[in-house]
This record gives sequence, structure tokens and C-alpha cells, in this order.
Amino acid sequence: GISNGCSTIGISKTTPIEVMEQYYPVLFEEYSLHEGSGGAGQRRGGFGVNYRVRLRRGTARASFVMDHGRFGPLGMQGGDDGGVNKVSIRQSGQSFIPPHLSKAQDITISEGDAVSVSTPGGGGYGNPLERDPLLVQRDVQRGYYSPAQATERFGVVFQPDGTPDLAATARLRAAQQTALS
Repeated sequence: GISNGCSTIGISKTTPIEVMEQYYPVLFEEYSLHEGSGGAGQRRGGFGVNYRVRLRRGTARASFVMDHGRFGPLGMQGGDDGGVNKVSIRQSGQSFIPPHLSKAQDITISEGDAVSVSTPGGGGYGNPLERDPLLVQRDVQRGYYSPAQATERFGVVFQPDGTPDLAATARLRAAQQTALS
């Protein structure tokens, strides 16, 4: 799936962080892929993003309109669900998690406070044990999954050089498939 992809709102675009930092009193301290958030599947889900924004001066109001705070986007046809949204706010040296992610939050943010957000990943499609081991290897090389996550979620066994051990992968997948039956 597409990572950090398009919004379901057709006219919505992600403004480059450099533009936001130029026009608003904010500093993006992090903007990265939400690793492991894509649901496993023959076609894995795309990954969300992590970002942390610090207010450089003044005050602001923060509200969150988010779904998938408890349950990730659903996987289909045997695919795993995607990861969930996470929000944390650091004010005056103390961190807290808003109890409800809704438009009604209206949380005051002051100079030096930071908001951290992790967006959900997409749900996977199809049986994860049917994903091509070479695609899983590519995902590990790109840092989307650790080798341990790839073995657990996709049943791919890696050799010391990072390449898939196809015979061991076939044995593990057969055992995992039998356990699911």
C-alpha cells in the first residue's frame, strides 16, 4: 500500500513541513514513517507517519479529528489490521494522552509545548503467508519491518546476510498455516 498517502478528502494535501515552519511559529522535531503500522497481507497496508511539532512562541489551540484510535483500519481477505492513531501532548515538562480524540478537545498549547502524533497504517489484503519473500526482504531493507517482525508477521526466515532462506521460510509458513487451520 501507499505510505503517507493521500487523504480520503479529495482536495486535501500535505503541506511541506518547511512551508509550515516558515509561515507558522512551529518546529517539526520529527517526521518519519510509522514503522510496523502497515497491516500484514499478501499485499501489505501502507504505513502512517510519526510527527512531533513544538510551538516556538505564543499560544495555539489543538483539536484532533481522528478515527482508528482503538482499532486500526481493517484488513481484508485474511490481511491483518493496520496500526492505530496515537497522540501525546507534552506541556510544561509533563506528557499526557487526550482521553478522546475528537474535535471538541480544544487543548491550549503554549510556547515550548509539543504535540506528537502517529497516524494509522492501512489494513493488509490477503494472507500474509502468501507475500513474496523478496518483497518482505525489500520491506525489511527499507526499515518498514524489523527482521523479527517480518518473521512473525509474514513467516519469512532470514539468513545472516539478510536474504530470505526460502526452504526454512516454506517450512515455517507450512507450520504456521497448519496452526491456523
